[in-house]
Amino acid sequence: MDAVKKKVPGVLICLIIAVPCWLLGKAVPVVGGPVFAILSGMIITLFWKRKDAAQPGIAYTSKKVLQYAVILLGFGLNLSEIAKVGATSLPIIASTIATSLVIAFVLYKLMKMPASISTLVGVGSSICGGSAIAATAPVIGADDEEIAQSMSVIFLFNVLAALFFPTLGAALGLSNDGFALFAGTAINDTSSVTAAASTWDTLHGTGGAVLESATIVKLTRTLAIIPITLVLAFWRTRQAKKAGGQQGSAFSLKKIFPFFILFFVLASLITTVSTMAGVSPSFFSPLKELSKFFIIMAMAAIGLNTNVVKLIRSGGKPLFLGLCCWAGITGVSLLMQHVLGLL
Repeated sequence: MDAVKKKVPGVLICLIIAVPCWLLGKAVPVVGGPVFAILSGMIITLFWKRKDAAQPGIAYTSKKVLQYAVILLGFGLNLSEIAKVGATSLPIIASTIATSLVIAFVLYKLMKMPASISTLVGVGSSICGGSAIAATAPVIGADDEEIAQSMSVIFLFNVLAALFFPTLGAALGLSNDGFALFAGTAINDTSSVTAAASTWDTLHGTGGAVLESATIVKLTRTLAIIPITLVLAFWRTRQAKKAGGQQGSAFSLKKIFPFFILFFVLASLITTVSTMAGVSPSFFSPLKELSKFFIIMAMAAIGLNTNVVKLIRSGGKPLFLGLCCWAGITGVSLLMQHVLGLL
């Protein structure tokens, strides 16, 4: 009970920060609530130096609440719908994910970057931005400053893609289906995919068709969270086993393996089976919204634990890595459409 009481002040502070950031994210979706939250936390912590009483709750929010958010994210995935509509995009999705991860690994070696930041930027760029970072960070043991650094990089290229991709798509002569595939496979975060697809729909009078298709492609891409996090978990468990010997291997598995990812899969299965049984998808909308709010709370906590001055000073390499991943994904997405005859 005492441990719970110690967490209350910090959790409440993160909640208070999250509410206006959630509303701002609704008003400016291209930026999104998580970015507003992490920036707010970083600004507040510049002036709030003594956080000892609130620190247990802040730490709980940045770790555990983030995992709860990922679990609830699963209720937004209808696997049967994705299987029907998203199958066409699978070769492109696999190619863009592989491209981003290879670029991240090569630059990690060449520029001697921290492994956690390289992994988070690579995964965030290739899968689904903030959600992928949220799922991966606990698996690889990333600290709050590394999460903040990665989120900042992903945010920058999200905004650029949302602003420029509709114009680029038109200049390249993409069809409506082509742009839906392009946006869904080459833009990191769901909010930015939505913004770019909505802009295309408005400019070309498609009645929202591109938005619907691009969103399904993006959700298909989100499923890559499962194999990626599991592979990273097994790799980290193996490293811990080598470091600690056979005796520590079971303990390492228990501490490191992302069991919350299994609950994410279970939530997806519940949504799929329920929808097939006739339950309306809107039934799960509150849980999806709660997932988004929990991510915003967690980002507020991460911002409170982040030294913004240090973040800016060390931002050059992660930014260059994000640029290379973004350029690689963009090029491969268009190339694969051309190879598959979809352009």
